[in-house]
Amino acid sequence: MGHSVGQVAAFAGVTVRTLHHYDEIGLLSPSGRSHAGHRRYEDADLDRLQQILYYRELGFPLDEIAVLISDPEADPMEHLRRQHSVLTERIERLRKMAAAVERAMEARKLGINLTPEEKFEVFGDHDPEQYAEEVEQRWGRTEAYRESQLRTASYTKEDWLRVQAEADDINTRIAALMDSGAEPMSEAAMDLAEEHRQHICRNFYDCTHHIHSCIAEMFVNDERFTTNIDAIKPGMAAFMRAAMLANAARALPEGS
Repeated sequence: MGHSVGQVAAFAGVTVRTLHHYDEIGLLSPSGRSHAGHRRYEDADLDRLQQILYYRELGFPLDEIAVLISDPEADPMEHLRRQHSVLTERIERLRKMAAAVERAMEARKLGINLTPEEKFEVFGDHDPEQYAEEVEQRWGRTEAYRESQLRTASYTKEDWLRVQAEADDINTRIAALMDSGAEPMSEAAMDLAEEHRQHICRNFYDCTHHIHSCIAEMFVNDERFTTNIDAIKPGMAAFMRAAMLANAARALPEGS
């Protein structure tokens, strides 16, 4: 007869609503139904749920999980190898984050902090802490936020000047590309969008194409972003959004 939704939710540690959602999006549809039409989960469904919960625990979005576990060519051993690879990468990232914590602790001991004068020298009239509370409320629980906080905690004035110079260089070249009449979906525009993404990865956190696409939407949906970016060149926020989304699409495997 299989297992009911309530039974599966209880021993898997998820809610019934979560299982219903997985069914609705086609991620995990129960193989059977009771005489009354209620969902019944078979052993194969439970194996699939276990894989879903494993990848979810690692932070994968549901659409990527669907791709990972739906490969018809993959056998159970292949899933184990893939999981081992993901865990190995996660361990390496955690090792780097631990090293960043050590550097941050050392920086605190040495009293390395930007003075008000140094902040003005680096950021000008822009106060980098102006929206700190809002940022923490919106993204404080994400790994990207934690990684960014750990990395930047030990940044010196010279580090911030370098980061700012890199960002200014990318913005200048985007403005020049717009002046040339290039389209935001052109190779040159997508290449600059990728440079923008790599700039974030190099200096703040692992900015996946998915995260970069979310940032692109904020460029046009949050008037504060739009105002600041368009101050460099009118229309740049929309141009960058289109280029960033095109670059993310370019990175997808063929046929996906």
